Amino acid sequence: MTATAKNATKKPQEGRKSSGLGLDSIGDLSSLLDAPAPAGSGSAGPLELPLDLIDEDPNQPRTADNPGFSPESIAEIGATIKERGVKSPISVRDNLDDPGRYIINHGARRYRGSKWAGKTTIPGFIDNDYNEADQVIENLQRNELTPREIADFIGRELAKGKKKTEIAKELGKSPAFITQHVTLLDLPDAIAQAFNTGRVRDVTVVNELVTAYKKKPKEVEAWLDDEEQEITRGSVKLLREFLDDKARDPNTVDAFSGKTDAEAEDGEPQGPTDDGSDAKEKAAKEADPNKLKKAIVQVEHYGRPARLVLTKRPSEIGLAWFKYEDDGQEFEAAITEAKLVALVEG
Repeated sequence: MTATAKNATKKPQEGRKSSGLGLDSIGDLSSLLDAPAPAGSGSAGPLELPLDLIDEDPNQPRTADNPGFSPESIAEIGATIKERGVKSPISVRDNLDDPGRYIINHGARRYRGSKWAGKTTIPGFIDNDYNEADQVIENLQRNELTPREIADFIGRELAKGKKKTEIAKELGKSPAFITQHVTLLDLPDAIAQAFNTGRVRDVTVVNELVTAYKKKPKEVEAWLDDEEQEITRGSVKLLREFLDDKARDPNTVDAFSGKTDAEAEDGEPQGPTDDGSDAKEKAAKEADPNKLKKAIVQVEHYGRPARLVLTKRPSEIGLAWFKYEDDGQEFEAAITEAKLVALVEG
């Protein structure tokens, strides 16, 4: 057995100890890219791992149809590796089911690119303190996971009995981020079709469509049937506003103003009331400057202006519904995430 293979197949406690080191601790790698690590050395640098001893993680969050795994993408990174070598070591862990082999923690594209380039080894670190959540975090930070892959991971974690708040904390994301992606796991057929075919990839837009669909499913389906219809935040916002206006009865009396929509559009109601007095005079007498006709609770959620939605019941104690001021997106999140800004009259 060569020095390279012998060194690579040793367990951390037998040779180099696993330290989970990141790239910050490595100096110039150019001299290490293709040279085997000397046997028995105490170097903290990467090992040269034989590619034929490495397996990909079957549970890794990126799926086969991830753009980063396309033949074109692998050929691109492979050509770079063939020319320049692997500049960033991969991370692996011991394969407990097959001693002497390793499972990739992160670096699957570099692994595939190295095989494409005809390499026999790849620089890497052995890090046994690694789990599936770490893989998701790694790829989230690089923006290499699709919304569907993120949703699938969250779904698996929920199936294990974890709460959304736990998953959010683990991934370093807000509960609203988790809730939005959970929506992708059970989409209405019409919206699922638009999402799966790539007509819409924005998770926020998908959630807005789902909200509109719950109120007016036939209208949303008809809107989506138009294949020339662009699906953007702006177009969906206009759709929701149109459906809201269409659904409201002009004779409905507003609980705060006491007016119907028709009266509100025309201004103050004219003519005498039942007791013969003028409506304007009566309204003026009854107006109390210390009372808010319609209270709006303005908040700030992770730096974005929003307001409390007081008409939607939260799913559990400690949560509330909010609506962003900039794009109108409604979402459920922990009350403690919001910073109270003002109480104003709507």
